[in-house]
Amino acid sequence: MIQTRFAIAAVTLLALSPTASAQLLPPPAKPVAPKPAAPSARAASCHNGASFDRFLADVKQQAIAAGVSQRTISEASPYLVYDQGIVNRDRGQRVFGQLFTEFAGRMAATYRMQNGQQHIKTYAAAFARAEKEYGVPPAVIAAFWGLESDFGANMGNLPTLKSLVSLAYDCRRSEMFVGETVAALKVIDRGDLTPSEMIGSWAGELGQTQFLPTHYVNYAVDYDGDGRRDLLRSGPDVIGSTANYIANGLKWRRGEPWLEEIKVPANLPWEQTDLSVQQPRSKWAQLGVTYPDGRLLPNDNLAASVLLPMGRTGPAFMAYPNFAAYTEWNNSLIYSTTAGYLASRIAGAAPMRKPAQPVAQLPFNELKELQQLLVRAGFNVGKVDGVLGQQSRSAVKAMQIKYGLPADSWPTAELLARMRGGTAQAQPAGVVR
Repeated sequence: MIQTRFAIAAVTLLALSPTASAQLLPPPAKPVAPKPAAPSARAASCHNGASFDRFLADVKQQAIAAGVSQRTISEASPYLVYDQGIVNRDRGQRVFGQLFTEFAGRMAATYRMQNGQQHIKTYAAAFARAEKEYGVPPAVIAAFWGLESDFGANMGNLPTLKSLVSLAYDCRRSEMFVGETVAALKVIDRGDLTPSEMIGSWAGELGQTQFLPTHYVNYAVDYDGDGRRDLLRSGPDVIGSTANYIANGLKWRRGEPWLEEIKVPANLPWEQTDLSVQQPRSKWAQLGVTYPDGRLLPNDNLAASVLLPMGRTGPAFMAYPNFAAYTEWNNSLIYSTTAGYLASRIAGAAPMRKPAQPVAQLPFNELKELQQLLVRAGFNVGKVDGVLGQQSRSAVKAMQIKYGLPADSWPTAELLARMRGGTAQAQPAGVVR
């Protein structure tokens, strides 16, 4: 799953096409027997110099202590091999910078909206049951289903156990992936999947909504009544399990909205446009916020934030407390906003309005320079990578307030010029890198 369950701000772009979901529930590919690869010396450094074999023996003991049977350990052992290629992929993953309208235009395309609506019809009974039991609307489930795997067409093709144990031996997130390895063994032990069936992404995520093994253990449910929780092939199991995770793992609030497009006035107090600022809808209405067609917002006390993924001249959304489920699913603002928008489209909302004019965006090298200047000014922007993450957005807003600029968290040439003490001109909208 492209998600913060995994604490990755990167979004992996799936090679999806309108025809990719024609096969609704494809069988998982059969893996080729994995071949061991020599671990790197760096990997062993955080395990007191222990070899991979010694480390693996300890992991197996942890699994047994957690209740995994010796039979399962034996069945899984041929797949518990180290692959330096997986580790290299993890270390080399690139976060991308991209305009929200471009990413949403592709990933929340009309065909995916229509596929989501069709899946809701095809699995009407399972969706109705999930909504009744968990309070999660069908469109919300279908949107994640479509984004994560195009309804099962793109679940990954790598042996999960090999990926997990390789990342566990590496030092970057060892403790997390040891836990995920043990969880994967539990999935096998209770009879949901066999080791050979565990095929998924390079990061160890499984199934049509890309669950990490810990989430598979904690939230997967048997919705088709066959005695297994099969998130690779069973549509009902995917629906029920995803609803369970959203409701109980991500704390979905039954009966409340998640994201709606809005129209903001030119004189809105921009410093208040942030996910950390919640006000009653009645307050936003008083400030001149309306629906895109000019309709008034409800005059009620439902808390909401104004979200401007591309600043005050780009699309604008009213983000409700349920939007926190999206940012918890994946902490990339572009991904989470796209997922919420796609869900609204599946539920019947109109397409978002196009900006009146192209939104000016700093090119990659200037955005990276701005991050460096923000770091010198005392802000923690995370990695200086030329990508506008949440920490960078917060720092930008703070500096906009300092300089008396519209504080919409969107980096501009004017802000960069103020910080470097010179002048600059913004580039046309486009891909950052």
